[in-house]
Amino acid sequence: MAGVDDELAAWLRLLLSPGVGRDAARRLLAAFGSPQAVFAASATARRAVVPPSLAEALATPPESWQAQCDATAAWLAGDGTRRIVTLGDALYPPALLHTADPPLLLFVHGRVELLAARDALAIVGSRNPTAQGRDNARAFAAHFARAGWTVVSGLALGIDGAAHEGALEGGGGTVAVMGTGIDRVYPARHRELAHRIARDGALVSEFPLGTPPLAGHFPQRNRLIAGLARGTLVVEAALESGSLITARLAAEAGREVFAIPGSIHSPQSRGCHALIKQGAKLVETADDVLGEFGSARGVPAATPAPAPRDPVLDALGHDPATLDALAARTGWPAADLAARLLELELEGHVQRLPGGMYQRRERA
Repeated sequence: MAGVDDELAAWLRLLLSPGVGRDAARRLLAAFGSPQAVFAASATARRAVVPPSLAEALATPPESWQAQCDATAAWLAGDGTRRIVTLGDALYPPALLHTADPPLLLFVHGRVELLAARDALAIVGSRNPTAQGRDNARAFAAHFARAGWTVVSGLALGIDGAAHEGALEGGGGTVAVMGTGIDRVYPARHRELAHRIARDGALVSEFPLGTPPLAGHFPQRNRLIAGLARGTLVVEAALESGSLITARLAAEAGREVFAIPGSIHSPQSRGCHALIKQGAKLVETADDVLGEFGSARGVPAATPAPAPRDPVLDALGHDPATLDALAARTGWPAADLAARLLELELEGHVQRLPGGMYQRRERA
């Protein structure tokens, strides 16, 4: 097959073959030893492993195969940090081999050795976090990075992006598991972040080049986030958050699950509280997480900037409150209170929430 060698072409053909899911593909590989041997075998031999219709269909290459081989060859030629790691390759992440559903192959752009990092932690959470949640994700990730851990996340908006940024700022490695083809950055606003990760960390995808951001791919992507890490930290999550899927997959794989608690009034804390009720470890500091692995190394954490002594902040406390509630607590006229809240918001001490609520923001 033009563009890539015969072995990789066979892997791509297996990946693209209609009706061949990961389970069937692994059974075929176990029976025949390699993709090339799968396709060289007779339909009769394949019928001993997969249903007859699929055994027959494997005799015909997928229509998209040639184009995918050409695109893959062009992508690999882009620079020396791009490669494809197949199941059974010496570089295949050992952690994924011990999951229930390892991918057939991985497209990797960046530091491929990070995929095999033993000390790796996943950080996931809401795509629409509070400012405090975003600060927490960034600060925890930076602390993990300074302690020599690799931070794994999903390149999504919100907590994922903050986690990747924090890891990079902490001088450590970060792995972004993508729900698209590795040649398509989603969301587009993370294009520059993806470039930084490709340079100093690793982008990874199990999907063929050109795969668009389909909704069903992101839960599938989550199993790799959980599988690559020794534990998963959920920073903020609503009850319906996809982050809870990652946490469940981590627990099912025998990995540790951690959650940061929040206000009982915040919808973005309810997913974390649900996880804690189910047995996830409640954490308040990054060393709470590292201590579970016996590796809290005394790395100095960033000292929180003290919030100013202010009567409005004192009245606000640490739970969200409405303007009316704050007016009742302070006795201030509504106009004066709104003006002071705006000043505090601009200074980074207060965040405005949906529904006319305000929340104090601790600076990590």
